[in-house]
Amino acid sequence: MAKPKAKKMGSRSKAKKSLPKKSSKTRVVKKAAFQTAAAEVSGEKLTFNHAMVYTANVERALGFYRELLGFKLVDEFRHEGTLLYARLRAPGGDGTIALHLAGPGTPLASEGVRLYFEIREVDEFCRKLQAKGFYVTQMPRMMPWGWRHAYLNDPDGHEISIYWAGENRMKKTVMSTAKKVDQTPAAKPR
Repeated sequence: MAKPKAKKMGSRSKAKKSLPKKSSKTRVVKKAAFQTAAAEVSGEKLTFNHAMVYTANVERALGFYRELLGFKLVDEFRHEGTLLYARLRAPGGDGTIALHLAGPGTPLASEGVRLYFEIREVDEFCRKLQAKGFYVTQMPRMMPWGWRHAYLNDPDGHEISIYWAGENRMKKTVMSTAKKVDQTPAAKPR
């Protein structure tokens, strides 16, 4: 009678069984080493330059960001009379955005991306937008993380948050602050 053959283990199974389990400490150390290596690649610190916003009509988008939000035109590029690109600076700082004409058939939906613009007087700013006939999808309200937010969309449907973080900006958790605000009579919806 022939002996039954031993079941052959694939190389994957062997490799998997022979590797020691990694502790969470090992994962943290490796993550920190990766971040350090990534930061040292160029010897300089990475800075954020601007956000590019693709649009079906640069003139229309420029009107929205300049006339309604107060951005200042820094640069523009035209080809055969058509505005293809405009660079704008935020009215209260050095942050810039660029508006770029989207190619034919290019989807403009930016799901998962939202532009954030900060101003102390969020409520007043949103009332001024409404007075100019602009629709604000959510008027300002205190959010659970302690920042006051309003939401709207630009003419191409890009999501925008107009907000104020104030003293809660760098706090790890601000849930208790938000709960206190929600309990005040002025914060309750009418």
